[in-house]
Amino acid sequence: MSKKVVTFGEIMLRLAPNGYYRFFQNDQMQATFGGGEANVAVSLANFGLDSTYVTKLPSHAIGQAAVDSLRYFGVDTSKIVRGGDRVGIYYLEKGASQRGSVCIYDRAHSAIQEASASDFDWNTIFEGADWFHFTGITPALGPNVVEICREACKAAKAKGVKISCDLNYRGKLWTRAEAREAMTDLCQYVDVCISNEEDAKDVFGIEAEATDIYAGEINHEGYKSVAKQLADKFGFEKVAITLRESHSASDNGWSAMLFDGENYCFSKKYQLRIVDRVGGGDSFGAGLIYALVSGKSSQDAIEFAVAASALKHTIEGDFNRVSVSEVEKLSGGDGSGRVQR
Repeated sequence: MSKKVVTFGEIMLRLAPNGYYRFFQNDQMQATFGGGEANVAVSLANFGLDSTYVTKLPSHAIGQAAVDSLRYFGVDTSKIVRGGDRVGIYYLEKGASQRGSVCIYDRAHSAIQEASASDFDWNTIFEGADWFHFTGITPALGPNVVEICREACKAAKAKGVKISCDLNYRGKLWTRAEAREAMTDLCQYVDVCISNEEDAKDVFGIEAEATDIYAGEINHEGYKSVAKQLADKFGFEKVAITLRESHSASDNGWSAMLFDGENYCFSKKYQLRIVDRVGGGDSFGAGLIYALVSGKSSQDAIEFAVAASALKHTIEGDFNRVSVSEVEKLSGGDGSGRVQR
């Protein structure tokens, strides 16, 4: 029987110039959809899990196009609430070499941002569910959405559903103080915490010592300390930390660590040549969820999650269009990129 995972958040219209063009270098934009928890839902559907995505979207044609983008991959969209006036938008200019990527949000007054707790019947939504995932981006949309997340977590806990959260601090959406207050409350319900080298510091003031993310230097002992501090503070069963070494916008070192309460498991490191890094963290989260609900060991789980994310960095768009077998081939050691005949 397939495991059922529910994710909740905002899906946005993504408008991006072709290739590595700057904004309006020509008059064309590629229109696709994406958003943290939607990206996770798509990955999990591609991995063969029963994947349900929850949000609120307008009932007009653009809202329907967002729903259809998820249905294409087999995501269950039956729990999406319809209403409100607009779909959030984000504009993405992909960076290259020494020029960083640029992300501009136009998401104020979106349907999900103006949603209320009464829009969602979480007891029904979590019927038969095994896992619930959300990110720190969702409560950042406003106090009403913090309340919706809290109600979701309470309902999930009451049904014995495991909860994962990717801290995902977004400085353009809220202040560190607002993030700390809301996430300190929500994290009491979380079983598996996903963070990166910046989120733990930005949200909770917990940082790795002797690490300079801009110089691309990573100190493993420092990250063990961060994971332990997070686990001790909130009682998390597991803490995963992604380790990105930014050599440039085009080339990153990519690895991760999983602390399971006893062991600190570090993955192998990939040297990435990036095609599109948006959704990289979400593909990691999805890989980790899939590995854990599938019963993989801590070491195998972190290897699977990092490999899934490494592949996502090669794929245009927010969604990770890869299968379990492709991920397992890479995590098993075949990263040659040779033609498969």
